[in-house]
Amino acid sequence: MSRSTEEWVAKHHDQKVPDRVKVRVFEREGGICHLNGAKIDPVRDEWDLDHKMALILGGQHRESNLFPALREPHRKKTAVEMGVKSKIARVKKKHMGLGKSDGRGFSQRLGQRMDGTVYDKRTGEIIREGRR
Repeated sequence: MSRSTEEWVAKHHDQKVPDRVKVRVFEREGGICHLNGAKIDPVRDEWDLDHKMALILGGQHRESNLFPALREPHRKKTAVEMGVKSKIARVKKKHMGLGKSDGRGFSQRLGQRMDGTVYDKRTGEIIREGRR
């Protein structure tokens, strides 16, 4: 059996989901929150459409990837996904040598003693003598 209507697919990730698609997704899932299994009262409950496979983790902005979710569980899931995405980005940048500066103006291989002496952490070689 084929669909009587075409699946909605967004032209870009920021495109608003049309109301007709929200209704279809809600009815397709029987008004059940896919995150905690609770019945959603569309009048009293705050709910959103959630991307089962998050856009930031490679999911598609299309009807078949959208599911109804109560607002609070949805926010928690989104926060976890943002943490995962941030971790992936940090690791990628580190492997590319694009990590943060230590903020002291020294490279990662240089150290400074209390007397101001600057030395190479790898070899111990004195780069600049401190005050005596």
